[in-house]
Amino acid sequence: MKISKKNVEEKLLEVMDPELNISIVDLGLVYYITVDEKNKVVTITMTLTTIGCPLISLIEQEVKNKLKEIGVDEKNVKIDLTFDPPWSMDKISPRGKAMLGI
Repeated sequence: MKISKKNVEEKLLEVMDPELNISIVDLGLVYYITVDEKNKVVTITMTLTTIGCPLISLIEQEVKNKLKEIGVDEKNVKIDLTFDPPWSMDKISPRGKAMLGI
């Protein structure tokens, strides 16, 4: 399967925030996705709802597991964690807001 930004985003929609059970995409945690198709390397720039969130290792592993399904080797998944800009509720997608009842 060809690794594309669209395929990566579709798989990230399946990665749920462990506390809210809403995808990390719908929560607005994913800022950028870069795909190096030639080398099959995916870089994801993302944030967390709070600095020091203890669930980052669970989220990172689930991202790697989902991307493995489309042919990305775990060692080729790079997650750049940033808090600039900080996450806020206005980053939640309309679908995510509906799921949260906002």
